[in-house]
Amino acid sequence: MCAHQQDSKPNLLLSVLQNKCPRCRQGKLYKHSHPYRLKDFMDMNEYCDVCGQPFEPETGFYFGTGYVSYALSIALSVASFIAWWLFIGISVYDNRLFWWIGVNAVILLIMQPLLMRLSRTIWLSFFVYYDRNWYTNKIVH
Repeated sequence: MCAHQQDSKPNLLLSVLQNKCPRCRQGKLYKHSHPYRLKDFMDMNEYCDVCGQPFEPETGFYFGTGYVSYALSIALSVASFIAWWLFIGISVYDNRLFWWIGVNAVILLIMQPLLMRLSRTIWLSFFVYYDRNWYTNKIVH
């Protein structure tokens, strides 16, 4: 058995949440693991250090991540609205709805670096697929 070969396919959801290369699901996408290092939190490696997959297949590749980030923000807002509704309640007779809007804005602001990284990882995973034999197959651009 080859040293690089794995018997099981790594989990897609786990590799996306950990910001791993979509081709081998082992290499790191970002140079720094901490998403709140705001000076350089979006600095990506040029190539995967494990399989050599380029992380920017073409110029302007990540322009579509705005759509993914928007969808993630909407999902987070819906989740916070449901949690607010269940635990605090929504009423038109007091300011609870406006408090939720303020709290939701703060949550989205705090989560923005994570959402931006996650949207890039998801976008790249749409176009670069897992290759079980990444160590022998050529990279498809």
